[in-house]
Amino acid sequence: MENPEILLVYSYAPEIMEVLEARHVVHKLYEADDREAFLSKVGGAVRAIATNGHHGASAALIDALPKLEIISSYGVGYDAVDVGHAAAKGVLVTNTPNVLNDDVANFGIALLLAASRNVVAADRYVREGKWLQGDMPLARAIRDKPVGILGLGRIGKNIAGKLEVFGCDIRYHGRREQPDQPYRYHADLVEMARDCEYLIVICPATAETNGVVDRAVMDALGPTGTLINVARGSIVNEPELVAALAEGRLGAAALDVFADEPRVPDALMAMDNVILQPHLGSATVETRRAMGELVLENLRLHFAGEPLATPVTP
Repeated sequence: MENPEILLVYSYAPEIMEVLEARHVVHKLYEADDREAFLSKVGGAVRAIATNGHHGASAALIDALPKLEIISSYGVGYDAVDVGHAAAKGVLVTNTPNVLNDDVANFGIALLLAASRNVVAADRYVREGKWLQGDMPLARAIRDKPVGILGLGRIGKNIAGKLEVFGCDIRYHGRREQPDQPYRYHADLVEMARDCEYLIVICPATAETNGVVDRAVMDALGPTGTLINVARGSIVNEPELVAALAEGRLGAAALDVFADEPRVPDALMAMDNVILQPHLGSATVETRRAMGELVLENLRLHFAGEPLATPVTP
């Protein structure tokens, strides 16, 4: 039996690429100078797309592949995949949940600690010789401080469990209360932000959550509050974030994601009260390998006619 032909939208790690190319006829869309011509040439035989959460798979790309059966996406977020259109065309979609929970949660905690203890600013303080002139101002502790989590899903719960170790007062907001969880639920996001000193964004990017962290939420968090985003840039109204920080209505931010990655507003780069990271939440060797292996496994299971490991439900 011939190896199934797949379209690769994103380049994976060498060890994952090696397996993909051993099992499939691989067409690398990301290397094409003329994508339309490339798809016209190879699209008729492609049965699968391998992509990631950033590049996804648009309705136009799905339509360009008449024999498409499955989209295997690398990452837990699949907002860049047109899941509804895929379902309408009978195309399956998978993602890579769970294997990245721990590292993303750890990174969220790292950003919270870095922001509260001024870790990045302190590094600059030493490098610029300012320590020779005197000590830095004191930072802030997080014990007993109210921390709000926007999105108490798998990663949100992981973050909450880790925050318990630090003695934080943990609250959460989501579509519904989860009675089995020991944390205080806020039905209103603005109300939760008003009661918190830190707000960690870790909900999925959907039409419902687009821009949900708006001016009202930032003003409620206030001039001593800190916003931490390890979810998606679209969830935070970025122009309002820039304005709130510039005007002192919001105290600080630690951001791993942005509205138009990898482009980051110049205004944010100039602010000392903002920590900027290049979307590194799941970026460890171990987690990225596990994510790649799950992409491979979903493809293997599909072409073997077996149930998928991590299907996405429209």
